[in-house]
Amino acid sequence: MSKQVANKLDKGISPKQFMDTMVRNKDTFVSLYDEFAWPNEEEKAFFESLNNRDDLRCLILMAEWCGDVVKNIPVVFRALEISGVPTEVLIKEEHQDTMEQFLTMGGEAVPIVIFADTGGYVLGQWGPRPAHVQEAMTAFKLANPDRAAADYQEKLAEARQEMGRRYGEGTGYQAVILKELRELISSF
Repeated sequence: MSKQVANKLDKGISPKQFMDTMVRNKDTFVSLYDEFAWPNEEEKAFFESLNNRDDLRCLILMAEWCGDVVKNIPVVFRALEISGVPTEVLIKEEHQDTMEQFLTMGGEAVPIVIFADTGGYVLGQWGPRPAHVQEAMTAFKLANPDRAAADYQEKLAEARQEMGRRYGEGTGYQAVILKELRELISSF
């Protein structure tokens, strides 16, 4: 059965409203947003070319307390700003019904970037993090299904360290996000 978000279109807040009302992690988020730079003209041109499409809508399910939101969404905001794709933020805690439609390996993880057509039919989604970073969490969850295990938290901390290592230093990971978004959007 295909996913639908028609009931969520025009129910979110704008990216600017999200940034303006942030309390937690605002300085880091705004810094990554302000310091964003296109890795090349080809990527920028692709997102600019989306201005020729009027069939896309974007909903971003997220929360300001989430480290992956802080790291990844400034890039997504910048890419979508020049695309002309109407973009709305759905705060996870206020849209639990939507979160339940977009679980990651059975669990809640944000951000989830949802692309839909004008009728709310979901065309694709991205998130909660770049694929090469997510691989570390996927491997952890597959190897550690018992959340009550004595060493679960220790192994979770190790997985999070590995994810941090995979993000790397600096902002190189941002080009990966743009590439993944471009591949996704190109598929519909």
